[in-house]
Amino acid sequence: MYEQEIRNILAAVGDEGITVQKLAMHVYNERNGLFEQADLDDIRRHVQRFLLKNSQSAASLVERMDERGRYRLNPHSAETMQLMLDFSEPADDDKPQTEATPIDLSLDLFA
Repeated sequence: MYEQEIRNILAAVGDEGITVQKLAMHVYNERNGLFEQADLDDIRRHVQRFLLKNSQSAASLVERMDERGRYRLNPHSAETMQLMLDFSEPADDDKPQTEATPIDLSLDLFA
């Protein structure tokens, strides 16, 4: 449900890691909108379950840090390497345009 947002936030914070509470708040802010009201307690529980489930072994996606309640993406995980490759691909907007198309900026007064 919130897995993609959690992965994106963990990738954005990098090696510094993030606390469970801050991670839950970021997911809450991404999901909460004008027409959809998310429950912060439900999101926090889901984030905690995700982190506990995905930080069990040395090859897991998420790694616990020395500081209590702080997590980051495991740099030694194959899944993390794949995730970082996905983030490093340039977006279509970043690609250089090969041919510049002239834009007609004239006004059509008789339309």
